[in-house]
Amino acid sequence: MRKIVIDAKSEKNVISRNIYGHFSEHLGRCIYQGIFVGDDPEIPNVNGMRTDVVEALKRIRVPVLRWPGGCFADEYHWKDGVGPKETRKRMVNTHWGGVVEDNSFGTHEFLEFCRQVGCEPYINGNLGSGTVQEMSEWVEYMTFDGVSPMAEWRKKNGREEPWKVKYFAVGNENWGCGGNMRPEFYADQFRRYQTYLRNFGGNRLFKIACGPSGDDYDWTEKVMEIAGRYADGIALHYYTVPLGDWAHKGSATGFTTEVYFDTLARALKMEELVARHTAVMDKYDPKARVGLLVDEWGAWYDVEPGTNPGFLYQQNTMRDAMVAALTLHIFNKHSDRVVMANIAQMVNVLQSVILTEGRKMLLTPTYHVFDLLKAHQDAVLLPTEYETQEIGEGEAGIPDLSASASRNEAGEIHLTLVNPDPEKGLEISLVFAGAGERRFSARVLKGNAGDHNTFEDPDRVRIVPFALPEPEGETLTFRIPACSVTEVTAS
Repeated sequence: MRKIVIDAKSEKNVISRNIYGHFSEHLGRCIYQGIFVGDDPEIPNVNGMRTDVVEALKRIRVPVLRWPGGCFADEYHWKDGVGPKETRKRMVNTHWGGVVEDNSFGTHEFLEFCRQVGCEPYINGNLGSGTVQEMSEWVEYMTFDGVSPMAEWRKKNGREEPWKVKYFAVGNENWGCGGNMRPEFYADQFRRYQTYLRNFGGNRLFKIACGPSGDDYDWTEKVMEIAGRYADGIALHYYTVPLGDWAHKGSATGFTTEVYFDTLARALKMEELVARHTAVMDKYDPKARVGLLVDEWGAWYDVEPGTNPGFLYQQNTMRDAMVAALTLHIFNKHSDRVVMANIAQMVNVLQSVILTEGRKMLLTPTYHVFDLLKAHQDAVLLPTEYETQEIGEGEAGIPDLSASASRNEAGEIHLTLVNPDPEKGLEISLVFAGAGERRFSARVLKGNAGDHNTFEDPDRVRIVPFALPEPEGETLTFRIPACSVTEVTAS
């Protein structure tokens, strides 16, 4: 029996809805065929955006979407992607598969997609191969409501009113694919570039600096020291790779129990990364004015057999549901500093929430985790106490329970529970201290660790109702299944 106590009389900080954000890059079939189908009459769409994908994303309340990359961002020149499609420049996507990018999905299309989904746009500017003028004019093109060459060009291209664009990053992975820069050089470049990212009219930019890869604390130290006062956020990237073997990441669906535990242990390293990078940030920013973003995270495996290696297409199992839920709980816990996170990537690439194949679409186990946890968005984090025991196989040991609780504006309390044990259920004694009389309901996502949805069997893994007993006073006792994510609502 594991006792969990939620202190309903107290509260911590607000969990930003943007922690549940997403990432879309011009990579493989994420944009083309995944999000955007253009004039294809065979696939229902509105202005080229897949209707089924848009509706699915609206159901999980996607709050923010990052674009156009990723590594692609630092070779993307935005002016090639506006104006009549027949005149847009074609280019080779050198990072991802060497395919031709026809730029039919550009600024107008991305912002239209965000409008349909109901999410905020997060634009990643080109520092690696772009210019200060190019980046400055992009902001002007999108947000200036006045007379200028860029504003007039926007109007000529069919958009009279400016857009509201808050989140803007100066470069991506500039320690690697974004230019192989040293942190001191990047920090100086950030200071220079951000100077020319203007606030036009009522639009106010949240300027994001390239942060570290994984545990590169020196990068965070130097960027915060040199450029921290000019930034609103700094972006961390971390991927979960089984056994840490980037050359042989292993199958997304065929894995041993030992590899399963190793994968989850590596996902849980996010706790250490967030805590230690936060400590560095606290040194230069003790009032936590600068937010920490984890704008690329997720599991990375070998591509599915027979697919283009440069397209990074992989399946998605209950193991990935565990990775997602455990990671999101970490972000909730540290939401006093973590202001945004963006899982990589939205459709058909890496740890996607949606897979498509022609007219077909399916929702992955990771999608269902975002559904179960969506009630935490903009809710107040509640103090939650519980003890864990270590489980695992091989050298990887992980806690056998993860819990996160919050209260929304309506007063509802939502608790999400993760039992990562692939074989054993777990008895829970849940105490809502000071919550008063409540009505309880629950939903659960469960299955074997390798269970996944296919286009032939798209609902094999799905959320189902979870029956709860009547509470005894403030205590609710029940058993959560093995390899499961459960949402309990106290209304």
